[in-house]
Amino acid sequence: MNFSLECEQEVDGRWIAEVPELPGVLSYGDSAADAMSKAEILALRVIADRLENDESEPLDISLSLPATA
Repeated sequence: MNFSLECEQEVDGRWIAEVPELPGVLSYGDSAADAMSKAEILALRVIADRLENDESEPLDISLSLPATA
């Protein structure tokens, strides 16, 4: 399964990144890189939690990062 990582800057200057394929996986950061890093970490934790609780089968994982960050 492929996961996309989307990132944009809020009007207040903060950056927000999310993985749309995993509801609730979003995070804020002081920079685009910071927000994306936190979202990627959270996505991996969600996938690991699902596996540990037998809520998902093992997946081939691929994360696509935005071209500009």
